[in-house]
Amino acid sequence: MTDAPKEPEIRPAVAADVAAVKAVTDAAYHHYIERIGVVPKPMEADHAANVAAGRVFVTGEPVRGLVVIEAREDHLFLDSIAVHPDAHGEGVGRRLLAFVDAHARALGLSEVRLYTNAMMWENQKIYPKYGYEVVERRVDGRYDRIHYRKRLD
Repeated sequence: MTDAPKEPEIRPAVAADVAAVKAVTDAAYHHYIERIGVVPKPMEADHAANVAAGRVFVTGEPVRGLVVIEAREDHLFLDSIAVHPDAHGEGVGRRLLAFVDAHARALGLSEVRLYTNAMMWENQKIYPKYGYEVVERRVDGRYDRIHYRKRLD
């Protein structure tokens, strides 16, 4: 009897991961530039500052996926989730979303919030499958966003 392969842990990113965080984020979001007409906000993020602030969690060696999160007073904000295209279909995104839920609960927060660009149709199919509901759609500067929440209670 053989053991099933162990899934890579999800761990806090460290300074040595910053280049990989940028590379995975760029790979995950680059194809949206032409569709939405602007560079997706996660590609413009200060990855080094986010890592230094403890907001980035990564998985894989090399890094195959990541989340950028921020604890707020009454919820955990999922700022970005990125999975390298080469890792699509491997359950990386599912594991990252489960991690976000568990992290929110560990912080005593009963809700996760996120938004996605209205032109990122794929995400509008994915998030409801994981318990997210649409809260509103609004334009923030150059971005037309659909806001979601997931209650964890």
